[in-house]
Amino acid sequence: MTTATPRAARPALRARVIFLMFLGALIFVFWALPFVVVGMNAFKSGEEYFNTTVWTPPRTSHLWENAQAVWRAGVATGFANSLLYGTVSSLIAVVLGAFAAFSITRLRLKFSFGWFMLIYGGTILPAQMLLIPLYKAYLTTGLYDTRAGMILFYVAYAIPFCTFVMRAFFTGVPWEIQEAAKLDGCDNWRLFWRIMMPLAVAPALVLILFQFTAIWNDLLFGLILSKSDHVRPMMTTLAGLSGTYSSITAPTLITAALMSSAPTLLLFVALQRYFIGGLQLTNAGE
Repeated sequence: MTTATPRAARPALRARVIFLMFLGALIFVFWALPFVVVGMNAFKSGEEYFNTTVWTPPRTSHLWENAQAVWRAGVATGFANSLLYGTVSSLIAVVLGAFAAFSITRLRLKFSFGWFMLIYGGTILPAQMLLIPLYKAYLTTGLYDTRAGMILFYVAYAIPFCTFVMRAFFTGVPWEIQEAAKLDGCDNWRLFWRIMMPLAVAPALVLILFQFTAIWNDLLFGLILSKSDHVRPMMTTLAGLSGTYSSITAPTLITAALMSSAPTLLLFVALQRYFIGGLQLTNAGE
């Protein structure tokens, strides 16, 4: 039985590399094609859009006019609301989830796993089951159609997953670090803020990215828990623009959709160097 020499194996390796490059290029084309088509139609006017196919390139650019029409239609308020909800809610949820995870994993509480299951158990139920009791509770407490009520809900809804991820990370932190800090006179408060949280920067930023994206893309609870334009988030505002009696044209709506995707894309680009590292640290903790 003879083995192939390195020189003889080069053509087969080269063919495999060419095939993989071709397959990758094909996947990229199929992935990017919808974005190219959507972006191309955002440059059209309403008349040009209805008189041509979606594959026809725009003759002139109307992107700025479409963006101005979107902004005047109320998207500016929805944009600001979602930015507020996503930023504030994700930050508060990550900090509270880290508090809970730290207490469960590092303070040697009795029935620590039971406390964890009590917090994480809220994710077992489908979100649709929360709609009626949540709506009635918000009407009773006066939180309905308020920014504070929206932030409170998003924080409460995000805490279980944040606790789950931070618990996985804190479990993997060596106990020698905590013992050394205790010997140096570090209490639990300083242990959390000065040692544990600096170590957990990567998973915390990944959680902020996940939660901000989830809150930004929320439509269901934005429809149920708010009714005023000055409170409704971005996706709910976009849903209102596409109504039967809306005067917004298709290119304008496409422009609004592109504008709505910009913050999450920019956040991912800004935090991409923490993304893989945060996932690896979380998996190592599990």
